Amino acid sequence: MRIGYGFDSHAFEPGVPLILGGLPVEHTEGLAGHSDGDVLLHAITDALLGAVSAGDIGTFFPPSDERWKGADSSLFVRTALEEIATAGYRIVNLDTVLIMHRPKIVPIAGEIRERVAEILSVPARNVGIKAKTPEGLNQDGVAVAHVTVLLEEIAEPEPLKTMTAELEDPAEMEVVVRSLVDEPHDMRRLGRKPAFDTDDLT
Repeated sequence: MRIGYGFDSHAFEPGVPLILGGLPVEHTEGLAGHSDGDVLLHAITDALLGAVSAGDIGTFFPPSDERWKGADSSLFVRTALEEIATAGYRIVNLDTVLIMHRPKIVPIAGEIRERVAEILSVPARNVGIKAKTPEGLNQDGVAVAHVTVLLEEIAEPEPLKTMTAELEDPAEMEVVVRSLVDEPHDMRRLGRKPAFDTDDLT
């Protein structure tokens, strides 16, 4: 088993669409920053990469690279999924916390959960979405995401094994063998003809 932890934060900015967990959210401001500013998917990406010691989101998608300006953050998650698959792992479950003063997350938490589960290709029951307000932290203009993910190793198919029956008492084995040798058996039940009897010429 491997555990990964991810964290990200972005400031709110007017005139920018708000995307959380791959879901467009109705709000007066969006999140400025790397790509589309999806703070939740960025934290998920870091958690996945960290779980298999593959670096972080900036290793694969540097903020200085103009190719990623405004990019869909689900691309980052898919790259992280490829990394964990290459390492021989898959997601068991993940838990997330979104910290922001606005908008309210609870009414849309179910939708975000479904979208994140779809991006990760896991059942929605394996995704936790929680929301907190930054009381006393003076972070009203910032969105923060914390993510923890649990991975399990993908088990390789076990080779076929020979099944054997053991008898504790050797006398029991002798009884079984004698019954097979001495007692007549109706081979017709097996769809096979009995061996030709050379003494029976009639």
